[in-house]
This record gives sequence, structure tokens and C-alpha cells, in this order.
Amino acid sequence: MGTWVEVEDAIELPGMRLVLSRGFAGPWGEAARGILHVKGIPFTRVAQYSGMPNAELERWTGQTGAPVTIHGKQRPRSSWAGILLQAERLAPEPRLIPRDPDERALLFGLSHEICGEDGFGWNRRLMMLHGPEDAPEAVGGLPLAEMTARLREKYGYDADAAERAPARVAEIVRMLASRLRARREEGSAYLLGDALSAVDIYWAVFAAMLEPLPPDLCPMPDYSRQIYTVTDPVVRDALDPILLEHRDRIYHDHLELPVDL
Repeated sequence: MGTWVEVEDAIELPGMRLVLSRGFAGPWGEAARGILHVKGIPFTRVAQYSGMPNAELERWTGQTGAPVTIHGKQRPRSSWAGILLQAERLAPEPRLIPRDPDERALLFGLSHEICGEDGFGWNRRLMMLHGPEDAPEAVGGLPLAEMTARLREKYGYDADAAERAPARVAEIVRMLASRLRARREEGSAYLLGDALSAVDIYWAVFAAMLEPLPPDLCPMPDYSRQIYTVTDPVVRDALDPILLEHRDRIYHDHLELPVDL
């Protein structure tokens, strides 16, 4: 999986192309990669550069971020739900969306709380962008402070929302921990049903925004590991060990290790 392809070389390639942020374990991208892996859908990995203009990517897909999936001549998908639904159509088995409509609705509700606007990842990203203005480290030649400023503009950073973010993150973390404990009492090792579903993948990869996998399983730059590791006391207090236990089991049983950035 080590090969990366640049956007201009990927446009005419057949099959599935997956645009990922090169060098970053971005949870939305890692979730897309995990879904394609579980589905057995082969893909070409296309490089996006966080905080950079990505003009060629914008011309191709209409946006500058990652992840994006492009299958053949189909339109690009860049939302977490759009990527999941596309993968489910391309490879119906193993199912990651329940057939039962009530459980399907619950899956999308839980997944939104992790991946969607005002969800776990959304608010953790606000917290991460709420850091110091004068960080000196450079990322791919771009000073970290400049990259942070660009990302703040891209994601509509709001200082008041960032101040409220820890309480929202803690609320979601407690809900997921409570659900995992209840599911364990029911004899299930999964967040929904008795088999792996998309919401298990989402939590496994988004948990990196609280505590990344160890370096031997997910090598990442020191600045990324520092930013991803949560120190806020409100969130740390909500972090039940069962959440990281679930993350570790899903990775070891279903996803690729070590994570290749």
C-alpha cells in the first residue's frame, strides 16, 4: 500500500481512487480507507496536502479536502455518508449498514454523532485548531501556525464554538461508552448488532483524536501525535477505558495495521 499517486496522474486511472491527506492520519480519511478495506474494494491512493491549495484536486473533484472517492466515471463522493453508501452499493457484502430500518436509522444517527457536523470529530477539530498561534514547527515546508490559519478559514473556525467544544465532545464520549457497556452486558462486542458495522469503524479511527495508536502501529510526526492527544480535563474525565479497548479490538480484528501514512 506504500505507493502514492498525484492527482494529475490519477484522473484517467480505472477503478476506485481514494484521495487521502498524505502524512496525516485524518479520521475521515482513515474511516474511508477502513470501509474500502473491509469491503475488499481495491483502490489507488491519491495525495492531498493538508493546508495547501490543492488546485488540481479542486479542478477534478470540486473541492480541496480529503477524503474523496472517485469510482470510474462516477461523480466524486466526499461526505462520510456518501462514501459509505457508495461502498455498500459496490460491495454489498460484508454489510456495514444493517438491513433492519430501525437499526439502519440508529447506525446513521450514531455515525453522525461521531463524523457529522457538530459531532465528535467536528468539535475535536475545533479544539485542535484552538491552540497557540505561534507554534514554530513546519509541516511540509509550511509553518504550523500558517497551516492552522488556513485550516481555520477552511473549516469556518469560531472561537466561541471552540470554547464550547470540550463539553460537546465529552457528552458524545460518555454516550458511546455507556452504549458499549450496555452492549457488553447484552453479550455483544459491537456498538450495533452482533457483527461489525460502519459505526464500529468510525469510532475506531476517530478515537485517535483522543489518543492515537502507539507509534509502532501508527507512525506519525511528533507534532501530530501531540495535537491529537487530548489534554482537556473535561474530555479526559469522560474517557472511559472501554472506548480505547473497543478501538484496539476493531483495528486488530478488522482493519489494517500498522497504519500506513
